[in-house]
Amino acid sequence: MSIKPVENDLKTDERWLLIERIVSTVPFQKSVRLRELLRYLADRSIHGHAAELTEHHIGSAIFGKPRDYSPVEDSSVRVQVRQLRLKLHEYFDGEGRDEVLIVEIPKGAYTPIFRHVQPSLPPPLPTIPPVEPRQPFQTPPRGMNRPLVSWAVSAILAVVCLVLWHKMIVIQRAVNNPPWPLSEVFSNTTQTHVVLADVSYGMLRIMEAKPGSLEEYLSPDFDETFMPHDMSEREQRLVHYLSNSLLTSYADAVVVNAISSAARAKTDQILLRSARDLHSRDMQEGNYIFVGSTGSNPWVSLFQSKLNFIEGEGIVGQSVKYFENKHPLAGESGTYQELQPTGSAGDDYATIALLPIEGGSGRVLILQGLHEEGTEAAGLFLADANDRLLLKKALGIQRDDGRPVYFEALIRTRAVGGASSDTTIVATRIIH
Repeated sequence: MSIKPVENDLKTDERWLLIERIVSTVPFQKSVRLRELLRYLADRSIHGHAAELTEHHIGSAIFGKPRDYSPVEDSSVRVQVRQLRLKLHEYFDGEGRDEVLIVEIPKGAYTPIFRHVQPSLPPPLPTIPPVEPRQPFQTPPRGMNRPLVSWAVSAILAVVCLVLWHKMIVIQRAVNNPPWPLSEVFSNTTQTHVVLADVSYGMLRIMEAKPGSLEEYLSPDFDETFMPHDMSEREQRLVHYLSNSLLTSYADAVVVNAISSAARAKTDQILLRSARDLHSRDMQEGNYIFVGSTGSNPWVSLFQSKLNFIEGEGIVGQSVKYFENKHPLAGESGTYQELQPTGSAGDDYATIALLPIEGGSGRVLILQGLHEEGTEAAGLFLADANDRLLLKKALGIQRDDGRPVYFEALIRTRAVGGASSDTTIVATRIIH
C-alpha cells in the first residue's frame, strides 16, 4: 500500500500542512496504516473528491481489499476510522492544542472537515498599581510587623489551596480511571475491542463432533469444512443458517454490561465484534477482550502457549470439558472438570488472563469458561470490587507502581439453573 506523491498544489495548502504536522507526531509514526489513511482522506477531500470516500472504496484503495469484498462482513475500515478519530482527538488535546485550524471526521462519515478555531488567549497581565510618592519613614507601632503578618496569611492560604487542589485531583482520578485490572485494557486514548464468542461455530463443532482450529475457522471454505455428511434438506438449511449467522450468548451480554459498567467506559471507547468479524492484522493496534473459550472463540488459541490452565476436551459434544493444570503446585489438581450438562447444578470453572499482544501495542484480557456459567462468572468477578481486591492479594500485588502485571487466575463458581454464584479463586499465576 502506498500513497501517490504530494501534488504541488498541496505543498502550500494550510489544510495539507496541518495534516503533515499531525502525521509527523509519534502516535502516527508508529502506525503506518493510520498515517496513510489520514493522508488519503485529506487528499481526496481537499481535491473535491469527497464522494469517493465510501467504506467500500477506502477498503479497496487503502487496505488492498478485493473490489467485490463486503463491508458488511469486513469491518476493518470502520475500525481504523474509529481509531483515527481517537488519535486526532488525542493530537488536538496535546501537541496540537494551539492549532488555529483543526480537522475532524464526523461519526458515520469518512470525509474530513477542516475548520478554524479561535486561538486560546493568554491570561491578562496583572494590573500594577501606580507608585505612590515615597513618604517619610515612620516606625510601625511596637509589637506589630504588618508585612510579616501579610506573608504569613498568604502562605497559609496557599497551603490550603494546594491541599484542596490535590484532593480534587485524587477524587477526579478515582472517578475517571477504571479499576485494576480493567485499567489495563480500558483507556481514554485507545479503543477497546470486545470480541464475543461465535455460538454458531460451537454448534457446528458439536454437530460434526470436530475439535476445529483457528486455521480452519479462517479458511475460505469454512462452511464445507464443518458440513456433516448425508444431511437431509432440513439439516442443510440449518447448517447454512448457522454458517452465515453471527450468534452470541446471554452470558456474553452479561459480561459486556458488567465489565463496561465497572470500567466506567464511554460508548465510543468500546467496539463490540464477533469472533467471525476479526482479522489477524486488526490486533496490531488497540486493546482486546476475548469472551469465551477456544470452543466458541478460536482466537483464544493464539495465547494458549503463554497460559498454564488450558481447556481440554475429548469427543466434542460427548466428553466432559476440563482445564488442564500444566504445572500443578502443592494442593492443586491436575485437571478441573466442568459441570455436565450446562444448565444443571454443580461447579463450573473459568480462567481470567491478562497478556500483552505480541507484535502489537496493546493488551488482551481473556475470559473463558468451560460453559456459559463459567464465562459469566468471570465477567461478574471482575465487576465486583471485593473480588478484584481478593485477586490482587492472591497475586501478591502490594501496590500499584504503574507497571503492568500479567497474570492468569482459575476461578470456580457454583452454577444453579444456568446462573453463576458463590465464585472463589482456585489458583493464580504471574505471567513473566
